[in-house]
Amino acid sequence: MSAPDFELRRNAHGQWVCRLPDGTEHPGVQAVRAFPLNAPDEAISLVASDGTEQVFIPVLSALPAEHQQAVRDALSDRDMVPVIQRIVSVSTFATPSTWDVQTDRGPTRLVLKVEEDIRRLPGQRRLLITSSHGLVFEVPDRTRLDRASRRLLERFL
Repeated sequence: MSAPDFELRRNAHGQWVCRLPDGTEHPGVQAVRAFPLNAPDEAISLVASDGTEQVFIPVLSALPAEHQQAVRDALSDRDMVPVIQRIVSVSTFATPSTWDVQTDRGPTRLVLKVEEDIRRLPGQRRLLITSSHGLVFEVPDRTRLDRASRRLLERFL
């Protein structure tokens, strides 16, 4: 694997800085996914504060591990999609229903307005669940949920 032609690191102010092969540094860059739902690890751009693309990453896994981690960390600063790890309870099996869930950001409660607010992504086990407040939650692989969570979820699928 060849070395990437950029370096991505945080500066003392917590901003992401992209250093290019010619030595120029661009503070305040953001990592942006072109296809965040269907191909989250492909077509990623490092974009400067003025909106210009500094680096295009076709496939994240092609980078060395330390570069992959830096890009993932930069992406997590921009993305706010809580991951549902467990469904604790559901108020009713008819909509609207109130769900108590455990996410990667802690426990929360969401209201599912209609069953169509649970989106299956084509060809994947991944789900996106939109709460009544418009916040999107992700279930990366519904088959990896615990048995009780899968049983509750199946009532809505």
